[in-house]
Amino acid sequence: MKHLLDTKDLSLEEAVSLLDTADSMAEVGTREVKKLPALRGRTVVNLFFEDSTRTRISFETAEKRLSADVINFAAKGSSVSKGESLKDTAQTLEAINADAIVIRHPASGAPERLATSGWITSPVINAGDGMHAHPTQALLDAMTLRQHRSRLTGEPTRGSTLEGMSVAIVGDVLHSRVARSNVWLLALLGARVVLVSPPTLLPVRIDDWPVEVCYDMDEALTRDLDAIMMLRIQRERMHASFFPSSEEYARLWGLTPERLTLLDARGAETAILHPGPMNRGLEISAAAADSPRSLVLDQVTNGVSVRMSVLYSLMTGPQDTTEHTAPLRTS
Repeated sequence: MKHLLDTKDLSLEEAVSLLDTADSMAEVGTREVKKLPALRGRTVVNLFFEDSTRTRISFETAEKRLSADVINFAAKGSSVSKGESLKDTAQTLEAINADAIVIRHPASGAPERLATSGWITSPVINAGDGMHAHPTQALLDAMTLRQHRSRLTGEPTRGSTLEGMSVAIVGDVLHSRVARSNVWLLALLGARVVLVSPPTLLPVRIDDWPVEVCYDMDEALTRDLDAIMMLRIQRERMHASFFPSSEEYARLWGLTPERLTLLDARGAETAILHPGPMNRGLEISAAAADSPRSLVLDQVTNGVSVRMSVLYSLMTGPQDTTEHTAPLRTS
């Protein structure tokens, strides 16, 4: 694996290996000194053409925990705002000997263009491109779901898939790169995926996806779901009216306090996930976001471990595994 551009590019073996390595990396976060020497002397550039808080901070934390040198590049205030092309920016990074590039870009396909153009030789990690893909978010969600099942069953996470789990992804699927990456990764890992959304917020050619589709939130909640992933309504990408009003959307498709009470009454062990940022009171109520079912903070914590895993796997390679494996083992 040279780059991480899309979860559709991963084999089952690669996906499980990344998740297992992330489990090992999580142990580093519990130490007094949260550092590994694996990437000492290497330089990682965070190339963000879109605003970001959680993803950028998570990547930067992961890089520093692996002892890499970090360069943060934001489009605003850079030569990009003066008209510099992606090619010129990439070649500048190649000239300063960047060892890996983490890129977020508003244009779908920009990370792939960077990786396959021949402009650079460094590994490229997609931190979100347009409405196309967000592979590390999907990996951290899968890590969170593995942990959730492990807590319920007592089985170890290492080496496990999500075979037999049922996950509902609810909301603005049309504009969500998170939903797209999750659909392919969860299906690869053996989970059954149900998309719950108004028809106006579903992509075309949805029949080609390995999913079931449900248009009724209340009907979906009657199913035996292991997890519900609520998606943010992405108003910034909407240039038309996709639903009558915010109040109507919350009533029909939001995870309201009433629906949370319904889950509690059924005694289901259904977990609640959200990639953030959350629109509280719209797609998810405060009661649901803050309930014991919510694994939102687990997702944030796992984001650092997953991104450490991806960086370590891409930048060290099989030839360096022996040198750095010892510090990664958990007790």
